[in-house]
Amino acid sequence: MKKNPIVLLVFMLVGLVIGGIIGDLLGGLVPVLNYSKSIGVDPFTLDMAIMTLTLGFRMTINLAGVIGLLIGLFIYSKF
Repeated sequence: MKKNPIVLLVFMLVGLVIGGIIGDLLGGLVPVLNYSKSIGVDPFTLDMAIMTLTLGFRMTINLAGVIGLLIGLFIYSKF
């Protein structure tokens, strides 16, 4: 059976989101799970006389989210 990369992406994103939520909820009890880093590009504005376009991307990932991502990868590999 051929593995679908879209399914891999879904497993990774679901693991990251669920892990992030768990990290936020349990951050008071286990502070190391709430340790996070922010990555991305700061917003910048492109002003062209008739329109203004602002682009940017920022994502904050905590340790529990990374653990969730790894669990998602593990589940995908067994799937």
